[in-house]
Order: sequence, then C-alpha cells, then structure tokens
Amino acid sequence: MAQPASRSDLINYAKRQLGAPVLEINVADEQVEDILDDSIQYFQERHFDGVERTYLKYKLTDADIKRGTANLGENTTNAAGITTMTATTNINGSAIEFDWSENSNYLQVPPEVIGVYKIFHYDGTNTATNNMFSVKYQLFLNDIYYWGSTEILTYAMTRRYLEDINFLLTTEKQIRFNQRMDRLYLDIDWQAVNEGDFIIMECFRALNPADFPRVWNDSFLKRYFTANLKRQWGQNLLKFQGVKLPGGIELNGRQIYDDANLDLEIIREQMSNTYEVPPLDMIG
Repeated sequence: MAQPASRSDLINYAKRQLGAPVLEINVADEQVEDILDDSIQYFQERHFDGVERTYLKYKLTDADIKRGTANLGENTTNAAGITTMTATTNINGSAIEFDWSENSNYLQVPPEVIGVYKIFHYDGTNTATNNMFSVKYQLFLNDIYYWGSTEILTYAMTRRYLEDINFLLTTEKQIRFNQRMDRLYLDIDWQAVNEGDFIIMECFRALNPADFPRVWNDSFLKRYFTANLKRQWGQNLLKFQGVKLPGGIELNGRQIYDDANLDLEIIREQMSNTYEVPPLDMIG
C-alpha cells in the first residue's frame, strides 16, 4: 500500500520503489531489518517529528539522596555511592598514583529519552513556596493590576528586573545528560532535598512506531529507508561487477551504489536544512 501502517508495509513499499516484484532486490531479510532499524534511529535522533517534548516525574527515595550525598571523608556511611578511578604516572623516576572519586548523583532514565531540556524540583511538603498559593505566585498574579496604570515598556522592564533577581536567588538546576548512558546527573545540593520530593524532567522522547503507526508513513523516513536499501542492494552486487548473465545482461552494482549515495547526500542535506531542530547556542 502507498501509505505504510506497519513495519512490513514500509519494507514492501521500499522494495516496490526499487522495482520489485519486476526486479529481484538482492538484499537479505536480515540486512533489511538492520537498515530499517538504522533509518528509524536516524529519524528519531535528527527529525523534529521523530521525538515528542514531554514531562516525566520521578519521586526521590532515601537511597537516591544517600548516593547523592556520599563522600570519601571519615564519616562515610554509604560507600556504594562513590566511583573511584586511579591515574598513574612517573615523576622523577617514581610511580605516582592520583585517586579520583565521583558521586553516583544520577537518576537512571528510560532509554526512550534522547535529550533533557531542564528539570523542576517540587517539594510537596513545603506548600508555602511551591504552589499557586505561594507569595511568589500571588505577587506575579497581581502584577496584572498595573496594566491599566503604566506603560507596557515600564511593565516589561520591571518584570525583567524581578526575573533577574529571581534568577540570582533561584538559579537553574545544573544537570548533565548523555543519551548513550541513560543517566541524568543532578549537580545539586542533595542535602536540600527530601525523600518524597518530585523531580519533573522536561525532555525529548523518541516516538515508538509501534505506538504511533503514522511514523511508518512519514515522507522523510520512506525516502531515507528506500535510499539506504538501494545502497545495500548496490553494495551486494559490487562483487558481481562485470559478470555476464544469460542473454548478455550485465549487473551494474556500482551504478546502483553510486546513485543511492547521491540520493542519501541530498536527503541528509534536506534533513539539516528543513527537518532538523537547530542546536541551542551556548551563551556565556
């Protein structure tokens, strides 16, 4: 069908685009599955339609806090929260060792999460500062009163000043994340959090085609997978270059391979210029 709705539909669609069933596509089923998995991974990691921006919440436990506050001092109570590494060198003919340690101050996140934007800390036990009845919320809510008695520019400048003060007092939480590790490191004061507090993570989660079948019909994914399948087909035929078939037909795997590489170059350029979310600038 022209609009694939499953994994097998997309595979059959790509083969038809390459000439099947009129032509035999000389690609093994195992190769097709690998190529499709690679194409989906590329789509999820680069295409703005391959991910969804969502919020995940996690309830901190006592074990999390102990790992975050573990240290190598004399009063260490939870050595399991420490990772130790040793570096050795030779100085003036003597072997010197340098012992480094790292806290296990991270939370394991689901493998579907490919990027973390920011986190929010919600202390459910402190209702004076973390809900809509807090002083901060009410102050900003009542700023609306000034809309009828001041200019917009003055209001904006005053609001910006208050935001700057708020930034100095409550800065963004420092986090580190690498999707290949599935670890969200929280470089915070772990002694300032309590068991039962919630961490809200604003993140980008890869779309699972099994849950959202319309992914299979994405125009970019169809073209990209077909081009990758075409390149594998040409690569498989390279070993038969110059071999004559009955009737004088000669397989031209090199041409198929080169055409596929050209298609992929155009598709990837389109990805960078059209579909890919630009990276955030580093300021400061």
